[in-house]
Amino acid sequence: MSTFEHWFTKQIRFARRGRVSKQKRRAFRVREVPFGQRSRQGYLGNYNESPIRQGRRFPHYGKDLQTVHEIEATHLDSSIFIGAYFEERLIGFAKLVHDETQTQANLMNVLSLIRYRDKCPTNALLAQAVRSCAARRIPNLVYQKFLYGKEKSSSLSNFKEVNGFRRVDVPRYHVPLTRFGLAGIASGLPQTAH
Repeated sequence: MSTFEHWFTKQIRFARRGRVSKQKRRAFRVREVPFGQRSRQGYLGNYNESPIRQGRRFPHYGKDLQTVHEIEATHLDSSIFIGAYFEERLIGFAKLVHDETQTQANLMNVLSLIRYRDKCPTNALLAQAVRSCAARRIPNLVYQKFLYGKEKSSSLSNFKEVNGFRRVDVPRYHVPLTRFGLAGIASGLPQTAH
C-alpha cells in the first residue's frame, strides 16, 4: 500500500468501493480519536451488543468497563484509535498498533455494532485505517491471521480478501533446547521450518 487512492482503486474489489463510499451518503463520520473515558464507554457498548458474532461465541461479551479499559489501553504510545460515529454515538471502532520503525501497523481490533450494519461502518473503519497508515507512511497494514485453525476459508477471510488484504505465510521454526539442539544452533546447522 502506498496511498489511499492506490488501495481504493487497485486493491479492493469494486463492490467494496461502493460500501466505503456509503459513509458520505449515510451521514456518519469516521476519524482518529484519542483514547479516553468517552471512547471506552463506546467500546463497552460495542463489546456488549451480542454474545454471538460471526456465528461464534464472542469472548469479550459481558466485560465491565475496567476490563475493557485494560484490553484497549495496551501499547498506547504506538496506537492509533479510529471511531465511526452516527448521531454522536460510537457505532464502531478500530485500534491499530504500529511497530517502532513504522514499517507495519497491526489491526488489533475492529468492531462495529451489528444494528448499524446497513451503514457499512466496518468498511469505513478499514478505509480510515488505510488513510491513517498512508498519512504516516506506514507501508504495511496487517489484519491478524488470514485463516484460523484448520479452516480453508471463512466469511472473515473473504472479507479480508475483498478489502485488499493478502495472505502471507510466515514460516515457524522449532528448535529443540537439548544439548544436541543447542550444539546445532551453535554450529549453524539449518533449523526445521513448518
